Amino acid sequence: MTRSFNTLVADLRACRICRDAPRFGGPMPHEPRPIIQGSPAARLCIASQAPGTRAHASGIPFQDPSGVRLRDWLTLDETAFYDASRVAIVPMGHCFPGQDAQGGDLPPRRECAPVWREPVFAGLPNLELILAIGQYAQAWHLGPERRRGLTETVRDFRTILAADRRPRILPLPHPSWRNSGWLKRHPWFEAELLPVLRAEVARLMG
Repeated sequence: MTRSFNTLVADLRACRICRDAPRFGGPMPHEPRPIIQGSPAARLCIASQAPGTRAHASGIPFQDPSGVRLRDWLTLDETAFYDASRVAIVPMGHCFPGQDAQGGDLPPRRECAPVWREPVFAGLPNLELILAIGQYAQAWHLGPERRRGLTETVRDFRTILAADRRPRILPLPHPSWRNSGWLKRHPWFEAELLPVLRAEVARLMG
């Protein structure tokens, strides 16, 4: 029996697999707080990496400077961005994974995607566009189509977006402040990709 999307989300938010039954390394050292946003009506999906420290504390995705930059890329205010009936936010790992010795976020927990990704996207039948943010989301959603690295993948956004599939996929770098140097070194992102991204988002948001 197919679970309703609300039931699925409730089950996901109760998940503790990375803490209680880890398959890849030791258990997550803090209490899980799975984060997801969406509804079956959503047409746009942000396939992100994993919640950060502020999202973990608040339970709200992208409630940090990365979210400010991402909303600027999309030209969306907070009201539109957090409208679950229009925008789904589905991270590769639904819980904050912790930080490394340098203070950077660890990779998404590997237990999460194999358990939750397929049923979550089955519950989002109206998606028209997935924004694949960062290498982990790009590897999952593009598979063999993914280029050798993030830069090559994002640079080839036109070919990826034009591929014959539904939902379509548009690769993006992570909006973290840590990627400010990458953005400066690749001015084509702002000059060429952002206008395409903003036009697609404006169309989907009506």
